[in-house]
Amino acid sequence: MKQIKRYIDRYRQGYFILFIEEVEDLWHAYHLISLGDKLTSVSIRKVTKESSSGSVEQERVKTNVTITVEKVDFIPGAESMRISGPVSEENRFIKLGSYHTLDLELNKNFTIEKSEWDEIALDRVSMACEPARSADAAAIVMSEGLANLCLLTRGMTIVKAKIETPIPRKRKAAISGHEKALHRFFDMIIQAILRHIDFSLIKVVVVASPGFVKDQFLEYMFAEALRQDMKQIIENKPKFLPAHSSSGHKHALNEVLSDPAVAVKLADTKAADEVRALDEFYNMLKNEPDRAFYGYNHVKLAQERMAIQTLLLTDELFRAADIARRKQYVGLVDSVRASSGEVRIFSSMHPSGEQLQKLSGVAAILRFPLPDIEELAEEEKEHENVH
Repeated sequence: MKQIKRYIDRYRQGYFILFIEEVEDLWHAYHLISLGDKLTSVSIRKVTKESSSGSVEQERVKTNVTITVEKVDFIPGAESMRISGPVSEENRFIKLGSYHTLDLELNKNFTIEKSEWDEIALDRVSMACEPARSADAAAIVMSEGLANLCLLTRGMTIVKAKIETPIPRKRKAAISGHEKALHRFFDMIIQAILRHIDFSLIKVVVVASPGFVKDQFLEYMFAEALRQDMKQIIENKPKFLPAHSSSGHKHALNEVLSDPAVAVKLADTKAADEVRALDEFYNMLKNEPDRAFYGYNHVKLAQERMAIQTLLLTDELFRAADIARRKQYVGLVDSVRASSGEVRIFSSMHPSGEQLQKLSGVAAILRFPLPDIEELAEEEKEHENVH
């Protein structure tokens, strides 16, 4: 995502003009846009015109439309998202208060205005506009005649290329036809790798398949790389990691990433950060339960004692329609950072984020044990009930 313009006043009111460059930018936009924000973008509007003779015609015109956000529709991986709400700024083509839906899509500007830009929202803009945020792991899941090349980012898994081609069965009479078709299929995958994988950013490329397809492909690719002097492949040969998958379909990627050998190789990538942090929390909960708590009240009490070493939250908490509730979590994040604690915000579109959501969406690993937290939480609850 590219930042075109920024204006934030001393009261934290203001706006950003942003340009959507790639699919992952839409994921960032989804988490940036909250109910009640003002959103401006170019849209097509049907306008009714009456001629001097009295005839009525409908015309489609392009115009800038500003709405107050009431609804956001987004499907991960899609190349557009829809935001609906009443029009908040009138122009000659559209009336104030009329309902309109804006489509945000690739290669399009939009302006987002908030009554208050908190640190979480500003961090999201920085993350979206920072080139280093890009994927640092890739995966190819394949079977004979089918391959999916995916980039793994912190936020989501993006399918960059799907390759399908018929491969004739391997029979004695037609073995050369089988091999030629298989090599053509492998060539298409190699071209997709060269087109979509930036090896200056990507640390590991997992190549997974049932049986020996992956081994055949890697052997063929490295031989062709030497024959054709493909320096990108030759220089990055150690980054390719073979693994087993049940099929060449995208959904097989889940089982591949849960393979311990793959997990070790992915240990230094952004995609593995959340899994590692959540595992640390569960281990602490099991072995030192007085240093691991979840639920807002317990975590808040721990931070009041400056005890939080690592705070874990899901990004869904910051999309809450309840502004007071959102501010609670923003305040918690600010407090933990001010006391030199680490804050990890989990994507709700990753399995680790889904797991954390089941624990209320907020958890903490403490610097030191606090065995009295449970009692304090009960006392606070009783005090609230009395008043």
